[in-house]
Order: sequence, then structure tokens, then C-alpha cells
Amino acid sequence: MTEKTHASLAIPSRETESGHALPPRNREWKRARIAVWIVLALLAVGALRTVVVDVLQSRTVAETTRQNAVQYVNVVSPTRTEGGGSTLLPGTLRGNVESPIYARSTGYLLHWYADIGTRVKQGQLLADLDTPEIDQELAQALAQRQQTSSSLGLAKSSLERWQQLRQRDAVSQQELDERQSTYAQGLANLAAADANVQRLRQLESFKRIVAPFAGVVTQRNVDVGDLIDAGSGTSRALFALAQSDPLRVYVQLPQAYAQNVADGQNVVVTQAELPGQQFHGAITHIAGAIDVPTRSLQIEVTLPNPDGKLRPGAYVQVALPAAAHARLMVPGNVLLFRAEGPRVAVVDANGNVQLQKIVIAQDLGQSLEIESGIEATDRIIINPSDSIADGDHVQIAQPQKSGKGAP
Repeated sequence: MTEKTHASLAIPSRETESGHALPPRNREWKRARIAVWIVLALLAVGALRTVVVDVLQSRTVAETTRQNAVQYVNVVSPTRTEGGGSTLLPGTLRGNVESPIYARSTGYLLHWYADIGTRVKQGQLLADLDTPEIDQELAQALAQRQQTSSSLGLAKSSLERWQQLRQRDAVSQQELDERQSTYAQGLANLAAADANVQRLRQLESFKRIVAPFAGVVTQRNVDVGDLIDAGSGTSRALFALAQSDPLRVYVQLPQAYAQNVADGQNVVVTQAELPGQQFHGAITHIAGAIDVPTRSLQIEVTLPNPDGKLRPGAYVQVALPAAAHARLMVPGNVLLFRAEGPRVAVVDANGNVQLQKIVIAQDLGQSLEIESGIEATDRIIINPSDSIADGDHVQIAQPQKSGKGAP
């Protein structure tokens, strides 16, 4: 279009008043398009940055979650015990003969002659009783015997006379039989009276309380003037006597060791209050059956005690011969308790958990002897959580290095 056309259409000229021409219109559009592309590029870069940041943050959260989900555990390998050795079990010392001593007669205690700790011989007098009722009963029984004896003498003489009369046919056979029956009844009455007198004399002999065997008095429960009731039902024992040489030791042996003991085997007995001292005994009796509630076998050990160092009733430890084969030993804190029985958590080569059923041969407190269920190469988790289950994936923690050697 010409300048005249521009003027007729009222379109301003592209020349300025100073005489300079304005830039061409297509250049302005080009610049506008460049500005738009720059803005779009900046927006795209910002959006891309936001997406990248979100993706990286999601990956970081997922990695953190995965790391937090990993269970780190400490493991231990079983150690093998030495074959043979001994099994240490608790036991109780008992006297070779132990007995509470009761009175057989009712009365009052006149005097006692042996206190606790006194060593007595068999038949030695321990106490005297006053039994006035038994004395009176004995006197009455003696009088009744004398009366019965007199009646028997009269019946005997009557029988002899009636026998002579019968020979002369002065009396009937019926009358003779009656006299014969009266004499026989008198003999029976005299025998009953003699038995009653003997019984009361025997009861009166129990006024003297004597030791039934040689031993040491371990209890004295009465004093002078006490009323003593006969029998052992509701009455208290006057004395308790025990024979301390030799001693008996009763041990409850777990069923797992029941096949390892036999009569005559030597054992070693120790007492915590006598450190460094050992006492040697032998197994003399073995129960013929396993006790069902405790699943244990009771054995009895005879233990010589000539110097009296050991006392009946004391708690001791008995070292019994152990099995000849070696077992695996694990710490006590690897044990898991389940309804099916004791378990241990074993980590396989892939880091997965397997709960193994075990058979405990002996509980040593801080450690356990395992009869079966694990191998020497197994990796067993220490202090496993109660929620651990078969198939759980775990990570074995690296042992921490001690810093004591650092300068």
C-alpha cells in the first residue's frame, strides 16, 4: 500500500517524526514468538523439576521404608560339649534311719535326759513318764486275776469231787459235765486276766522312752510337766532321732539321663557351705519307674559320713556320670516358647527364618544342652522377638568393634 492509501485509511506512517522508520511488523511477531517459547520452556523445566523431585523423594521414602522393614538380628553358632563328664543335679541329705519318737502311754513328763544334738546309743533312756491311770488299771487287773484264780481253784476241786461221785454213780453225767464246763470257763477267764495284766505291764513299760537306734537327737518338743498323749495321730513327737553315718542322698534324675546310671556307680557330692571339699558315695537304689508328674527317676546314694561334717536335711549337689556322647550347647536366651514346644529361630543362607523344634537334654541355667533339632553349623538368633515366624526375612547385624584399643 502507498502512503496515500495509508493516509486515506488514517493508518499512521511507520516513520517517526524524527525521520526513523519503525521495525518491520514480522520482526515484532518473531520476537513475541521467541518470548512465548522461552516462557513455555521455563514452565516445562519447572514442571520437570517438580516431577523429578517427587520421583526422587518417593524413591527415598520407599528405600527408607524398606530399610526400616529389615529386621537386624544377632546370631550365634552352637558349641559342642566334651563327651563324658558329669551331670550336676540337686539332692537332699537324709539320715540312714530317721524317726520321730512318740509315746505309747498317756501321762506327764517327769524328766528328759537327751537334748538336741545329743548322740545316743540304742536303748538309751531319753525320758520318763508318770502314768497314774495305767498304774491303777494294772493294780485292778492284778486283783481281778487273783479273783479269777481263786474261782478257778474252787471249780477245780468241785470237778474232782464230782468225778469221784460219778464213779460211784451218785451223780448224773449231766451234773458232771456242768462242773467240767465251769472249770473250763474258769481256765479261760484266768487266761484273759493274764493277757490283760500283760497288756497293762507292757503299757507301763512305755513310761521309759528309749532310743530305738543309735543316732543324734535332732528335735526335742517337750519339757517337764507336759501332758503326753499316746499315739501319733494328733499328738506331737517327743523327740526326733536320725542316724547320720552313713547318709542317704535322694536325687531326681531327668528322664533323658535315666539310661546313664546303674547300681554301684560312684558319685561326687558337694555342699556350697563347704567349698573345696568333695564327698564320695555310691548309687545303691534306683526306682523302677519314671515319676509321671515330673518325668524323672529317683535314685538313692549312700554317702559315708564318719566325721559328721554333713548333716541330714542339707541341700547338696550330686555329680552323676553323664552320657558318653557329646551334645550341642547354646545360650539360654535363644529359646522360644510355643504351644508345640520349645523352638529356636535358625537363619538360612537366604536370610529367611526357620523355627526348629529342639529337645533339651539339660538346662544349665545360662546355657542349654540340646539333644536334637539343630546342627553345629546353624546360625541361631539371640533374643528373638515373640512375633518372629517361619519365613521372615532378616538381616544379620555385623558385630560391633570394641573401641578400647583406639589411642
